[in-house]
Amino acid sequence: MTQTHPELRVDFVNGPVAHRLRFGGGRGQDLPKAMGLRAGKTPTIIDATAGLGRDAFLLASLGADVTLIERSPKMHALLEDAMARARQEGGDFAEIMARMTLLHGDAKALLPNLTADAILIDPMHPPRKNSALVKRELRQVREIVGTDEDAADLLRVALECANKRVVLKWPAKADPISDVRACSHQIIGKSTRYDVFMIA
Repeated sequence: MTQTHPELRVDFVNGPVAHRLRFGGGRGQDLPKAMGLRAGKTPTIIDATAGLGRDAFLLASLGADVTLIERSPKMHALLEDAMARARQEGGDFAEIMARMTLLHGDAKALLPNLTADAILIDPMHPPRKNSALVKRELRQVREIVGTDEDAADLLRVALECANKRVVLKWPAKADPISDVRACSHQIIGKSTRYDVFMIA
C-alpha cells in the first residue's frame, strides 16, 4: 500500500514556529546572534532563500524588519498563504507579519536593488554524509525548490550587497562552500553552523 503524505503547508500560527515564538531563547539564540541582533541593535535583514520562512519569522518576532526572497513559485505561494493567515490571526502574529515583506524572484537578480544591514543565505544543504533521513518536511521542500546549485554565486552577490554582514546557514560538519572567501567567524550549534562574513 502506498503511503500518502500530507501536502507541505507553511504555518506560522501553530506547530514548531509558534512554540519557538513562546519558548525560544530570544536574541540569545544562535541565529539572532549571527545576524547581529543584540541589545540596542536591530539590523534590517534580507532572507535571500526564504524556504519555510521560519528563520525570517524568528528574526521578525525579535523586532527586525525582514525581506524574504523566494524564487520557487510554489514555495512563494505557500509563504504568501501562511502570512495571510498569520495576519488574520491578529495580535502578536499580525505585528510580526507587518515586519515581513515577501518578494518573488531570484535573489541574485533582486539583491543589487535592495538594501539591508545583514543578508541570510540558507541554501539547500548537501546530502547528509550519514544515512539518517532528513525530516520529511525538508525533503518536500527539496522536491519543490531543487538543489540550489548556484549557492556560491548567491553568496558572492550577497557579499557585494550587504551593508554589514552576510550569514551562511550550513550543516555543522559540512565543508565550506568553495570559491568564496573565508568567513570572519562561526557560531556552531549541534547540527547547524552559521558562517558570518563581516563587511569591512
